[in-house]
Amino acid sequence: MASADREAMLRALALLSPGTPLRDGLDRILQAGMGALIVVGDGPPVLNICSGGFLLDAAYSPQRLSELSKMDGAIVLAPNASRIARANVHLVPNPNVPTTETGTRHRTAERVARSINVPVISVSQRMNVISVYVGHEKHQIDPVPRVIARANQAVQTLERYKDRLDEVSVALSALEVEDLVTLRDVVTVLQRSEMVARIAAEIEGYIIELGDDGRLVRLQLEELMGGIGDERRLVVRDYFHEEDSWHLAEALGALSDLSDDDLVDLRRVASAVHLSDGPPDLDESMSPRGHRLLSRIPRLPETVVEAIVDRFGDLQKILRATIDELDDVAGVGKLRARAVKDGLSRLAEASILDRYS
Repeated sequence: MASADREAMLRALALLSPGTPLRDGLDRILQAGMGALIVVGDGPPVLNICSGGFLLDAAYSPQRLSELSKMDGAIVLAPNASRIARANVHLVPNPNVPTTETGTRHRTAERVARSINVPVISVSQRMNVISVYVGHEKHQIDPVPRVIARANQAVQTLERYKDRLDEVSVALSALEVEDLVTLRDVVTVLQRSEMVARIAAEIEGYIIELGDDGRLVRLQLEELMGGIGDERRLVVRDYFHEEDSWHLAEALGALSDLSDDDLVDLRRVASAVHLSDGPPDLDESMSPRGHRLLSRIPRLPETVVEAIVDRFGDLQKILRATIDELDDVAGVGKLRARAVKDGLSRLAEASILDRYS
């Protein structure tokens, strides 16, 4: 799903989540064994494809939506579904817009969504299901227990991937301290962090679809995802090759844009992020700049981390630096220099112990 279409679909699903007035109205239509075609938006593009019907402009209520669905035509709502603009409308979208649907109601819904890019809801009378169309995307609203089951399964998968990410992250820290990092070690951490982020994005979609019923899932997600985004950003900052037209944002964007198949290939990940000057050699030695390890020292501002990295260039020189040399860096000072030196020593000891324990 394209990023813009995904965001639009998530906003539409939020309007339809359990407990919202619109979802209550749709449930009433299903319980009555009826069908409906509902357009969420009453701007000029929508009105241009409307024919017949009547102007209502009444406050929305689930009962009114259910009653109006007894008529054959479509129902047009305000963009936030707070008002019912028109009812019993005949929609006339561009017939040349391609559609994969077969039923008349669903074909119209897909064509309208693709033509004017507004959420269109189709309630199937025979299949007893709710389908949402946004742009070129379609999403079928499943019963809450089924969505919760899928969300819980995704959370379990996220927990396993997060454990593996923690393992390779600890291993990378130890290798950085020992100056034994290879391209394979770096790419493995980036690959795992991106996989975790994608699973989390899928769970976020379930949470939005669940509405009030997704509170517990959200709590689990927030606990598992603490610091993942920073970890990925700092690893990229430590190892990618910055150029005039290639900065941190471009590198992170390239990582996010990789397909699932490409993400499995470590060499393609390395090439996408620009971790190597030439063709990726996974056994190539790498030297971190030090952003990632320095960020783990408590109460050390990012500006100070930047100054230290700019002054020494790589992590090994930072580890060998004396307190006086650290004190010479602008913004550090004697107390902070001692804190940096002691903090790096503790992190180095802890990383090696965790790796070999």
